[in-house]
Amino acid sequence: MNNDVTHSGSTHGTGGNADVVLVLGATGKTGRRVLARLRLRGTPARPASRSSPTRFDWSDPGGWDAALRGATAVYVVPPSVPGPVHEFAARAEAAGVRHLVLLSGHGADRWGDSAFGLDMRSAEDAVRRSGLEWTILRASNFNQNFDEDVFHAPLLAGGLALPAGPVPEPFVDLEDVADVAAAVLAEPDRHAGRTYELTGPRALTFPEAVELISRASGRPLTYMRVSPDAYTAALVAEGLDEEDARHVAEMFVMMERQDISDTADGVTAVLGRAPRTFEEYVVRAAAAGAWRQRP
Repeated sequence: MNNDVTHSGSTHGTGGNADVVLVLGATGKTGRRVLARLRLRGTPARPASRSSPTRFDWSDPGGWDAALRGATAVYVVPPSVPGPVHEFAARAEAAGVRHLVLLSGHGADRWGDSAFGLDMRSAEDAVRRSGLEWTILRASNFNQNFDEDVFHAPLLAGGLALPAGPVPEPFVDLEDVADVAAAVLAEPDRHAGRTYELTGPRALTFPEAVELISRASGRPLTYMRVSPDAYTAALVAEGLDEEDARHVAEMFVMMERQDISDTADGVTAVLGRAPRTFEEYVVRAAAAGAWRQRP
């Protein structure tokens, strides 16, 4: 038995053998939250990442089979390039995996010919074409991007400059995404063949989001709209790879053209409750000092 699997006294399936959920990206934003919830539920889980005892790297297929061994379901955070999930799904099926739960993006089937999200659309195609049961979780932009990711440092410095205009975004709380993923992974048969769109209860423009953060944190914060090229240059100056920076900027271009600002009921459909509001997130993060100026 792999000693990197967290067990409880509960078992699933037949013959008393515990089913094991493989959690990819287990140290990432969603993976670490999903892993904690599975452990709390008593669902045996195996964390996998480039830094976990069970190592997993999308660029190193030689290590995939060892990570998959004994797993019956996998939480899949796709790589940033199209293609690898097709081979991974085939390897998973050969290893005896029964169900893939894929994290994707809100409204992915409406992104048109945008260069943004080719990785996620390729991953969706891979799981649908596989011989496995699957569930797709399409999440909108995370609330936590404002305190854990690319928007955080600019806010600490006093303001946010993005290519986002008047089209709002139905930001979703990562805690809701993780709650949904853990619920699906704990009872995958109930959710087989389903695509859940995960959003918050209402859409906000980026200036509105920054204003709420400013009020809750007690700091004067500004928002400025910039061109996609200027934003790409700023991200590169901050150390992001140019290709990755262009990919992020392209997301805003796509959002303006396709308007995926609609809210959806995926959180409620799985959990039986409304999704958390952006205001709830802002209060939690501000109380924890997320936007406190550093000395």
